[in-house]
Amino acid sequence: MKNSDVSESQFQITGMTCAACSNRIEKGLNKLEGVKEANVNLALEKANILYDKQKISVEDIQKKVKDLGYDIVTEKVELIIKGMTCAACSTRIEKGLKKMGGVLQANVNLALEQAMVEFNPSVLTTKDLTTRVKHLGYGAIVKKEEGDKETVDYREREIKNQERKFFLSLLLTLPLLWTMASHFSFTSFVYVPKWLMNPWVQMAIATPVQFYIGKQFYVAAFKALRNHSANMDVLVVLGTSAAYFYSVFIAIRSIGNPGHSIDLYFETSAVLITLIILGKLFEAKAKGRSSQAIKKLMRLQAKTATVVRQDAILDIPLEEVEEGDILLVKPGEKVPVDGTIIEGQAAFDESMITGESVPVDKKAGDTVIGATINKNGFIKIQATKVGKETALAQIIKVVETAQGSKAPIQRLADYISSIFVPIVVGIAILTFIIWFTRVAPGNFPEALEKMISVLVIACPCALGLATPTSIMAGSGRAAEYGILFKGGEHLETTHKVDTVILDKTGTVTNGTPVLTNISTSLNETEFLSLIGSAEQQSEHPLAEAIVEGIKKKKVLLKHPSSFEAIPGFGIKAVIGGKEIIVGTKSLMKKNNVVVEEALDKINRYESEGKTAMLAAVDRKYAGIVAVADTIKDTSREAIERLKEMNIEVIMMTGDNTRTAEAIAKEVGIDRVIAEVLPEGKAEEIKKLQNAGKKVVMVGDGINDAPALAIADIGMAIGTGADVAMEAADITLIRGDLNSIADSIYMSQKTIRNIRQNLFWAFAYNTLGIPIAAAGFLAPWVAGAAMAFSSVSVVLNALRLQRVKL
Repeated sequence: MKNSDVSESQFQITGMTCAACSNRIEKGLNKLEGVKEANVNLALEKANILYDKQKISVEDIQKKVKDLGYDIVTEKVELIIKGMTCAACSTRIEKGLKKMGGVLQANVNLALEQAMVEFNPSVLTTKDLTTRVKHLGYGAIVKKEEGDKETVDYREREIKNQERKFFLSLLLTLPLLWTMASHFSFTSFVYVPKWLMNPWVQMAIATPVQFYIGKQFYVAAFKALRNHSANMDVLVVLGTSAAYFYSVFIAIRSIGNPGHSIDLYFETSAVLITLIILGKLFEAKAKGRSSQAIKKLMRLQAKTATVVRQDAILDIPLEEVEEGDILLVKPGEKVPVDGTIIEGQAAFDESMITGESVPVDKKAGDTVIGATINKNGFIKIQATKVGKETALAQIIKVVETAQGSKAPIQRLADYISSIFVPIVVGIAILTFIIWFTRVAPGNFPEALEKMISVLVIACPCALGLATPTSIMAGSGRAAEYGILFKGGEHLETTHKVDTVILDKTGTVTNGTPVLTNISTSLNETEFLSLIGSAEQQSEHPLAEAIVEGIKKKKVLLKHPSSFEAIPGFGIKAVIGGKEIIVGTKSLMKKNNVVVEEALDKINRYESEGKTAMLAAVDRKYAGIVAVADTIKDTSREAIERLKEMNIEVIMMTGDNTRTAEAIAKEVGIDRVIAEVLPEGKAEEIKKLQNAGKKVVMVGDGINDAPALAIADIGMAIGTGADVAMEAADITLIRGDLNSIADSIYMSQKTIRNIRQNLFWAFAYNTLGIPIAAAGFLAPWVAGAAMAFSSVSVVLNALRLQRVKL
């Protein structure tokens, strides 16, 4: 199958309550023909799906999710359509929209010139819809843009709905809780109205809690059982229904025995439902906080753009900007999209991308990144990347994918969760039998109470949330520091590394050579003017470095009357009647220039990792200029940090051994592998892996891509080539080697957090079940403990959002 046939989509799923739900959806989707891989994240309530679009459609995936008893969040948008003249036009647009993968429904009204479209926001954007209409030959603009806010609104609506249910449930449950006072000797002094003890009054209060407030549990349990599965809702329904219906039975039986003392459990079922809904409410709010990283990134985007179209200046929504548009950006404004400056110059605050707080000066021809801030100049830019293609959109996509993916450590928890509920039901029935036949023979109420406690305390919610919430919080926090993990598996694996391989150029060094040394027997200004004038005609990177360095010294350059580039050797030029030669020893020898007096200095420069070039004026030695790729300010500090973490640091480069060793010595790297071809880098990594090493490869160029792919963890410097970032597992946006140590540290903290969560989740269920079975937990205490166990796991994961790097 061609890679072009594989699509990736993300779906927001509603209705999941525990790990058993996410496992069932995941298994169901993975069984579909055409689905390559499906990962369902309970904490995010999202599914990431890789599928063959030739074999299966988005609609087929949505139908499967619905068949399993869940639903996918959709959005509705109203489009204003221009250019329709008859019914054929509206029909054509309607059919064209319906053919788009992700559109669920489309209705086009010719009279109102409007279209109402329901679509999956994880697959399409409103921009995609308007573009489709335009391709059909009509105009389209969004009447009401809801955009990314819809997903947030969905969660907020759900929280408000749960809040309403909780307060109603609490209002109804408090009177029943009051009646519990009569059950305990230490609260016998509390006055309980006689009418409140009437079984029919209690039933009237408990029934709406059981069947209106608790309807969500019954519906979810029915859907689970219909699909031959069991989840948290099944346990809740079994436990509360047992208490409720037993109480109904006792109430009916008491009709013939007025005045007879009876034990009712209406308050047990009502209190359990109230506490579980309270726990779910806290959990939903806590999970909302765990997605703050994505929200922060999305808030960085500009909302509107000033565009020049047909000689008119228009303010339009960001979604309507098209590739090729000319945009105006005033001082203080955010750059709307990625583009190229075509007029003007300004300084840009790029800290949101690079972490560099110092503004970067840019002029015509330079690229600008969407969401960066124009600090001080008016510019015109041409949009080169819009919508999902911008750098910020790609960063958001990587973070979302990482948060939605699964770490290997989660597989065990998922497996246990999938078989947990049936086992618990078995233990609960066994508990009832033992209590009814052995511990308290014939005491049905007491045996029932113990069974309910076991059913309620055993819900595996905490187990299901233990890993995804930590992955979500950890990857989100890392993204705030410019570290993009492409998946949960990489976040987990990174903490195991013991060897870091660094490429030299653009990784340890800045990747841009600069003029470092000048040595001449002539007047320095005159010498630099001749050299700079000659070299300014060359396109070689070293020549550009020399010219740039000379210009910074405010030296006046002239135009040569002739120029010749000699590939591999240097250049010749004539400036003001003087012949200038700049290049290698071989070039000097070829032109009979004696340079013996300069050899010691050349050797010294080269031993320092610099590239030295000889210069001659009218065939007489005139001096030396040396250039070097300067080391990043933070490289030495970063390598020292890695050593302190007991990680071996190796520099691997295609450069010559002498230069490589000079750079390595300067930054504190002890081992160098030099003069390695691109394909040889991958072979060197294999050798280390065969020796039992866990290897990180850090690079920024196209020639690093094979090595990045084969390493246990590939890290791409975000300022480098796109292909390197595509091949890597982690992208370090800031280009600072400290991010390597930061990413390893973040992985360590996240894995420690996951282990804490899993330990407490396992311990909670392992200890809670026997304690409940032994009769030491009342059902309402078990309910409270169960409800807050998942909240504690989420809150523990949220501690990762406070990690300082």
